[in-house]
Amino acid sequence: MENVVLIIHLILALSLIGTVLLQRSEGGGLGMGGGGGATGSRPAPTAMSKFTWALAAAFICTSIALTLIAASNTAGSSVADRFGADPVQEGVAVPDLGDSLLPPSLNGDDPLLPAGE
Repeated sequence: MENVVLIIHLILALSLIGTVLLQRSEGGGLGMGGGGGATGSRPAPTAMSKFTWALAAAFICTSIALTLIAASNTAGSSVADRFGADPVQEGVAVPDLGDSLLPPSLNGDDPLLPAGE
């Protein structure tokens, strides 16, 4: 089911890109230029603009559907469950670092301190 919705989503995305690129520029880029007609009036919606809105609505619906499908597939599981690994393994030795957060020195006695140059 997820693959079918994903393929439809990709087809919608490519169709939406194509229809946007095929449309005629009506505003002249950021409201500059343009000519004729009353100031601030919007042209009547064409069939191409209505088709673009329909594609955009379908694209948003498939996006929401893919989100819901992905959320239902991963509910209650973690990344460690996918690999079959137990996140808390018994018998693994964790070194005791004590109270110091500094890295150990080369000889192991004193912590390694930054050099003041």
